[in-house]
Amino acid sequence: MKIPVIDFAPFLTDEAQAQRSVAESIYRACHEVGFFYLRHHGIPPVLVEQLQLQSKRFFDLPDGVKRSLARSAETNCGYVGLRQERLDPGQPGDLKEAFNVGLQAVWPPDEPDFRAVVSAFYDCCRQTVAPNVLRACAIALDLPPTYFDDKHGQNYFLRLLHYPPIEQPPAPGQLRAGAHTDYGSITLLLQNEQGGLEVQTRDGQWIAAPPLSETVVVNVGDAMQRWTNDRLRSTPHRVCPCDSQQARYSVAVFCDPNPDVVLACLPGCATPEQPPRYAPILNQEHLNQKLNATY
Repeated sequence: MKIPVIDFAPFLTDEAQAQRSVAESIYRACHEVGFFYLRHHGIPPVLVEQLQLQSKRFFDLPDGVKRSLARSAETNCGYVGLRQERLDPGQPGDLKEAFNVGLQAVWPPDEPDFRAVVSAFYDCCRQTVAPNVLRACAIALDLPPTYFDDKHGQNYFLRLLHYPPIEQPPAPGQLRAGAHTDYGSITLLLQNEQGGLEVQTRDGQWIAAPPLSETVVVNVGDAMQRWTNDRLRSTPHRVCPCDSQQARYSVAVFCDPNPDVVLACLPGCATPEQPPRYAPILNQEHLNQKLNATY
């Protein structure tokens, strides 16, 4: 199995047939794999470069500064230190550190360039890139293109991630990021040149999802899988120390439904042969259950 590469440029022309063609490619990728690479996604290359520089700058800050920005359980914003999170709750803490940004973000003092660049990237994804991808998903599901628009926007989290060089042998089962699925509708991921991301196939094998220049990785989350009655697939993935002597950086934007959205089977996603598989649930309750299991 290969992870598809999809050119998003035709979708951005607003030509109906081109949009339908791209949407169908996205549907196939999300149904069969749950992951795809997206080219011509709309994020300016200069902003990507600036973000990568600012991410490294943040993680180079003194530990005391980073710890003063510790993640709040109420807002899910702030700094998460090494081994503080277990994305696979049955395994040791992940060998990574992270900084979460949302609408209630906290910011390091005396770092105006960091705040400006991270905010610009967050806004680009929240206001442009993610809504466009979600519109493609809506078209693929035979829903109005703007179906998801008013159900998103309040619950987006940008996550800067740093996987430092591994200087001591990991504990049994310990990875840079344990096997997990994402929690929301879709995730946008930027990777630097260091690999390590792996995706699980339907038959349980793990395949590499290496960095591809000028792309973002897009994957389906648990909320979208619930919404679509498993038509779109939230796929387990992990980050392994394929080159443990090298630092790895990535940036994920988690596009979750708004807190008050009820995740109930979408129109057209159930049939008499395949009735709804999930009970309706308020998204904030769904998200809290997921977060509480990993911290």
